[in-house]
Parts: sequence; C-alpha cells; structure tokens
Amino acid sequence: MQIPFEKSRALQQRAKKVLPLGVNSNFRFWGDDITPYVAKAKGGYLWDVDGNRFIDYRMAFGPIILGHSYTEVDAEVHKEIDKGVLFAMTGELEIEVAEKMIAMCPGIDMVRMACSGTEATMHAIRVARAYTGREKIIKFEGMYHGFHDHALWSTYAPTEAYGNPNSPIPIPSSSGIPRKLQELTITLPFNEFEIFEKAIRREGYQVAAVIVEPCMGNCAAILPQPGFLEMIRQKCDEYGMVMILDEVKTGFRIANGGAQEYYNLKPDLATYAKALGNGYPVAAFGGKREIMSIIGHGVAQGGTYTNNKPGIAAAYATLTLLQTQPILDTIARRGERLMSGIKKIFDEAGIPIIFNGYPAMFSYAIGKESITDQRSWNKTDKELYLKIIDELIERGVMPDHDPREPWFLCFSHSENDIDCTLDAMHDAVKAVLK
Repeated sequence: MQIPFEKSRALQQRAKKVLPLGVNSNFRFWGDDITPYVAKAKGGYLWDVDGNRFIDYRMAFGPIILGHSYTEVDAEVHKEIDKGVLFAMTGELEIEVAEKMIAMCPGIDMVRMACSGTEATMHAIRVARAYTGREKIIKFEGMYHGFHDHALWSTYAPTEAYGNPNSPIPIPSSSGIPRKLQELTITLPFNEFEIFEKAIRREGYQVAAVIVEPCMGNCAAILPQPGFLEMIRQKCDEYGMVMILDEVKTGFRIANGGAQEYYNLKPDLATYAKALGNGYPVAAFGGKREIMSIIGHGVAQGGTYTNNKPGIAAAYATLTLLQTQPILDTIARRGERLMSGIKKIFDEAGIPIIFNGYPAMFSYAIGKESITDQRSWNKTDKELYLKIIDELIERGVMPDHDPREPWFLCFSHSENDIDCTLDAMHDAVKAVLK
C-alpha cells in the first residue's frame, strides 16, 4: 500500500501472536502487510488505525443498512440496555420485533430469534429435517449458508474440484468437517434447470430441504435466472421438501420484505441476520406456522444470547426506520447511479464487465461471457478486478478485497460519496491500464 499503513502492519504482527492470522474471522485477513485494522466508523465512512478515511462499501459484509453508528439505532440500544442486557426470560420487545418481521415478510407466520446467520440456517435445517423426517439437503455451489458443518460444502473450493455439472461432487470447504456428512449433502450448480430437475427426480423423496440464497451473496451477487426460484418452490411442493430461503444478505436490504417481496415468493422457512440489526448481533429464522410450531415439541432450538437486548433493540429500531422512511428507495437510487457510472467508465476504457445483484448489493465481473453460477464466474478476470480494487483503496474507496463479495450501500452514503467514488474509479482504471 502506498497510503500510510505502518500502524496496521504493526498491529497485524502483534495480533498474529494471539489470534490465528491476526484476525477473528478468516474473511478479515487480506494477506500479510496489507490487512487493514480499523479505528472507528461513522455513517458511510471508516477510518483505519493510521487515520486513513475510506468510503466504505463493505458495510461489515452487509449488516450496515442505515450507516455506521446510526444515531436512532444507538439511542434505542442505549435506552434498553440500561434496563439490563440479558435475561433467562422473554420480554415484550422481542415480541414486537417478531410482529414487525411478520408484517414485513410475506412468507413468515412465526419467528425465532438467533445471534448470527450461521445459527439461523443451522436451526432452519434442523427444523426442516424434523418436519419432513428426512436427512438430505440440497445446496448450490458457491453459496454460503454459515460456518456449520452441514452447510459448508462446495463454497470456496476451486470449481475444477466440483466434477461434472451433471453429477457434482460435494467438496468440504474446510478440514475438520466429518466426511459422513457428504452422504447427506447434494450440491448442484445454481441456475441449471435441467440438472436441478434430474436431481429431484432421482433423490427428491429423500431430501428434507433445498436451501438457496435469492442471489449468490458470496459469489459476485449472481442473480437467479427468471423462473429458477419459482421452479424450486414448485418442486418442493411436489416432493414434500422444505424450501429454505437464505435471506441473511438480502433480507431488509433489497426490499422491506426482502427477496420474498422482491420476487413475490413464499418459502417454507427463511433466515435473517445482517441488515436486521444494522450491525448489532441479531438474527432470526421463521416461516410457515405448521412448520415452526414443531419447535419445542420434540425439536430443540435455543441459545443463551438469542434475546440479547442490544441486538433486539437494534432490530426494533432498524425495522421501525425501514417501515417509516424511504430508506431502501434512496439506497436503490444511489446504487443505480453508481452502477451506471461504473459501467460507463469501463465501457470508455474498453474493459468488458458484467453486472449482477441489486443496487443496494451489487457486483461486477470482468469478462464477456454471461455469468449464471460459480463455474462461469470462475472464468472471469479476477486478477484485473483486484488490481482496480487496490487502486480504489489507495484513493479512499473501500470495496471488499475479495472479488466474490458484493459492494454494499447504506442510507448514509450521499450523492457526493457516489461522485467521489466514480472519480476514484475513473482514476483507478486509468492507473491500471497505464
């Protein structure tokens, strides 16, 4: 890095003595001598420990929908924690959060709270297995549904390892995952209608659930082909499988009712986290009453921190703001302008790019061929993408340093921030092409 970075480098060396890789999540490690360490954040900006200010398009991997340290949310949290932070009892605010979620999300009749997206998907899969009496699940290559062993398959491995798309090989995304779980996991390429239908004909009556993100939130925000999500819905009905829509990234971001509202789609279960609490630790899963009602009747779900007051209060404040202000419409307008401006810059430079995602959560890849799944995305020019990202960071604009991760916008990003970002992108592309 050409920008001042000495304090981050020193902190990384110190951190590596007590934290693996010097971080508390693998995704926060960019590499030796290039991993930034944060000092503070406010609105649409963050400052690293060296005092460098960045327009932040990582938004903590998506949770920050309003802005960092958002006054109304923080005020609600401060008010509530003065009454106590954690209880072995349920409070009225939890009920009010559940009522708001049910009012906003078309497919949700009942809700249970959790602390992270990993927990939410883990619980949803267990409930689906209990409801159906089956054990297998179907997931799609390149989709990330949390760090638990049942879902961390064919997520980050080289696509060459996945085998033929007609008979994919489930690949564990970490050492330490029991090999026996491979027998319960069917992995398929996203957006492949015929391959999905063949797999369902072959094994559908053994499958408890199909878990799917509305778009590939950890692989360049690749969108569903028209009719693909609807086909999953149809086949789940036909074969008695539970459709789990993983809205951890899209929930309360692409529409007030998430992808269910956006696509007019009703899953059997849905999972939430991230934008639900504008950065505070809160998550949830919910769905049809007949499925959710089996919890507590031979089906275990719980957690000491599932009603932590900071998370619950933040969710209450965030959902209230989304219900009462044109937050997502504003974000969408600015995101559209940013996407359009980036496209124009690349077109003028003669670099072919392909956009995916939504204005509040978008990605672009460098290449000419259409991108519909992880296998096709893997053929894009990721090296050039990262060179441009490095130049952007030098100029005070920070998307993620991983081409799989989308750009996230928040309500606090201003029109001037969009202008500054486009100016930086113009200069970054020019610098890379020299």
